[in-house]
Amino acid sequence: MSTSEPDHQSFLARHGHGQAVLIPLPGDASARRYLRIKGADLLLMEDRQDPTGFAAFVRLARHLSDLGLSAPRVLATDADKGLALIEDFGTATYGVLLDQGADEGALYELAIDALLHLHAAPQAVQVLVPRYDVATLLDEVSIFSQWFMPALRPDLPVAGFDAPWRALWQEALAPLESAQDALVLRDFHIDNLMLLPERQGVARCGLLDFQDAVLGPPEYDLLSLLQDARRDLAPGLEARMLERYLAAAPAGMGPDAGILHRYHLLGAQRHTRIAGLFPRLNKRDGKPGYLRFMPRVLGQMQTALQDAGLTGISGYLDDTLPGWRSAGARLSSV
Repeated sequence: MSTSEPDHQSFLARHGHGQAVLIPLPGDASARRYLRIKGADLLLMEDRQDPTGFAAFVRLARHLSDLGLSAPRVLATDADKGLALIEDFGTATYGVLLDQGADEGALYELAIDALLHLHAAPQAVQVLVPRYDVATLLDEVSIFSQWFMPALRPDLPVAGFDAPWRALWQEALAPLESAQDALVLRDFHIDNLMLLPERQGVARCGLLDFQDAVLGPPEYDLLSLLQDARRDLAPGLEARMLERYLAAAPAGMGPDAGILHRYHLLGAQRHTRIAGLFPRLNKRDGKPGYLRFMPRVLGQMQTALQDAGLTGISGYLDDTLPGWRSAGARLSSV
């Protein structure tokens, strides 16, 4: 065994892999890590710091599989140690495939169809997950107040900026109160999607990192996919994928205009949160690499505010943080 950690050794030995060779996989912004079991099509997942997230991963992996989608099968767990033996989907993430020149349109069509399948299944919401309500969305836009705003205006008290900021957002987010609930995976983007060509239909789209799933507006995952902070889509692809989604959207979501408004509204909220999250990852967590995406996410934020008609929020930004987009973009060179 290539690891010296006794917990790994004993867990794997109990499940028939006592001589396993483990290959660590690259990490992301979380504390969770994965080790590939060489030659076994299995991964050892370890998450010692988030027992709630660990339990949610196991629960949601089974739930998504029951819905006819492809989440990794969970073969064994040790919740006390934060260890799980799960199916290995391989290395063909959307991100890897796109870098290799794969058909971008075909991959995104598959992802849209998987979302439509999820949103059309009545039983999808019958799972224990938190609600993604307006109170939570407001707490997320306060990340902007706490981490982005001080980088531009260290003289301005956070509370002084945040109180009117939240009031503006509370009014803006009101249309979401009556939105149809869906199971929102929250990190539905190319690094968490995989192509499984040996499977059929929407099961060809492998799903990863869904442990933070919530009940909330279905447009959120659509937005996560089509307005990724880390990459630009080919010209016209976002519009085509929106058309594909709207053509088959569940009737309970209402008219197309309402879906598109919530899409742009959630885009403005998400990009605002991420504009605060990237400086936080840099300053608090020692992960400066995400700052290189600041110019893109701030551009997306400005566009989404315009598309959602959030003139009050845009005006407040312009008055309080003059030149916020260009000044924030310069954080990428810090």
